[in-house]
Amino acid sequence: MKWTATKIKQLKGRQNIVCLTAGDYSMARIIDAAGVQLILVGDSLAMTMLGYENTLPVTMVEMLQHAAAVVRGTKEALVVADMPFMSYQASVEQGLANAGRFIKRAGAGAVKIEGGTFRVPLIKALVENGIPVLGHIGLTPQSIKEMGGYKVQGRKNKEAKQLIRDARELEKSGVFSIVLEGVPESLGREITKAVKIPVIGIGAGRYCDGQILVVHDLLGLYSDFTPKFAKRYVDLGAAMKKAFLSYKKEVESGAFPSKEHCY
Repeated sequence: MKWTATKIKQLKGRQNIVCLTAGDYSMARIIDAAGVQLILVGDSLAMTMLGYENTLPVTMVEMLQHAAAVVRGTKEALVVADMPFMSYQASVEQGLANAGRFIKRAGAGAVKIEGGTFRVPLIKALVENGIPVLGHIGLTPQSIKEMGGYKVQGRKNKEAKQLIRDARELEKSGVFSIVLEGVPESLGREITKAVKIPVIGIGAGRYCDGQILVVHDLLGLYSDFTPKFAKRYVDLGAAMKKAFLSYKKEVESGAFPSKEHCY
């Protein structure tokens, strides 16, 4: 079964939606084989794969390359490409052109846009031109300069009400789902109830319609920064280091390659 934006939207109230990030072919193949419904080529790869301090420096060229690799490794999951910083903020025309590159050149099934009510004109233009959109509100990493860092959003009543309005306006504009990041659990529950489209939580509590994690956090492959909401299911970083040390020791001692590894 090939997952589409429409099929993801229909899961609201029926089953929890499982989402992960990926940035390369091999990781995408494994995630897809596990039956994950949505794979996000997140701009978090700027940090986890490219070594930038935050998500802001990653470019369209870089994101297109990673998105295309993930698409090649995916058979069933819906691949959503994250629109990088300043690839859509300048104008609706700029956003439409760059989103189209993700669909045409990379083969993505949808794009993700950060921002609330003020993004409605762009989202409407994308949807009207056949490009499915995944919204993203709450803690939006592309706005960390203005937010003053990675801070929980919606703690104040005014902020919470605005996020609820944002979710409703994004639903009206045509997004098939919303990523809700870094908000109190009670607000996550309220926003999930306020809209008829799926709300995918990341640090938004237990009552969303689904969850998404950065795969490097889940696997223990990125230790520069670990958010509270991330759960490490396995420490592959430690296992990999152990394997590399074993390889180093065998090469230095002459134990590898052995006869069985020679032609």
